Amino acid sequence: MQLIGMLDSPYVRRVAICLKLLEIEFEHRAISVFSGFDRFKAINPVVKAPTLVLADGQILMDSSLILEYAAGIAPSGRALLPNQGAARLNALQLNGLALAACEKTVQIVYEQQLRPLEKQHQPWLDRVQGQLLAAYAELEKQLLQSAVSPFMGSAEVSVAVAWSFTQLMLPGQISDEQHPTLAALAAQAEQHPAFISTPQV
Repeated sequence: MQLIGMLDSPYVRRVAICLKLLEIEFEHRAISVFSGFDRFKAINPVVKAPTLVLADGQILMDSSLILEYAAGIAPSGRALLPNQGAARLNALQLNGLALAACEKTVQIVYEQQLRPLEKQHQPWLDRVQGQLLAAYAELEKQLLQSAVSPFMGSAEVSVAVAWSFTQLMLPGQISDEQHPTLAALAAQAEQHPAFISTPQV
């Protein structure tokens, strides 16, 4: 099984960390969708990261779908989400907010770094930045309302990966002081062996 994509993508990093938590063996191939476009296209014509290549050559893409598949093949007793009830709903909500934060960060980065300055649309940037701020405000609020748990699953991974990604790509836009619970969760997660062995840079 091969995971294709760069770890500076929060989606690739999310999958890689979760696969390690599930104790699923895989080979990581760091191929960029930009500088390695042709190499990536030879593996997956859609050129979408992350791409998971199965042992029989079949491919999966989209981080959430890859993790859904991974949950079905994980060793017994390994899980990424609580089984049921309020804890499961909370984890799904955290995942959704974290993925929204990743998406909005990517949109801002692409607009600012890939589009020529004269073609950048400030009203669009303002809207996306507002959505990014809202996602992190909701994450902070939801984490404050959640019971503290030692469980490390896809929700905690997604939140920590999203926070670290935004801090790396948009430094200063989302402050630790306004999101102390988020910042603390991410700092603690980044000390976990699965995170340490999967650095974003």
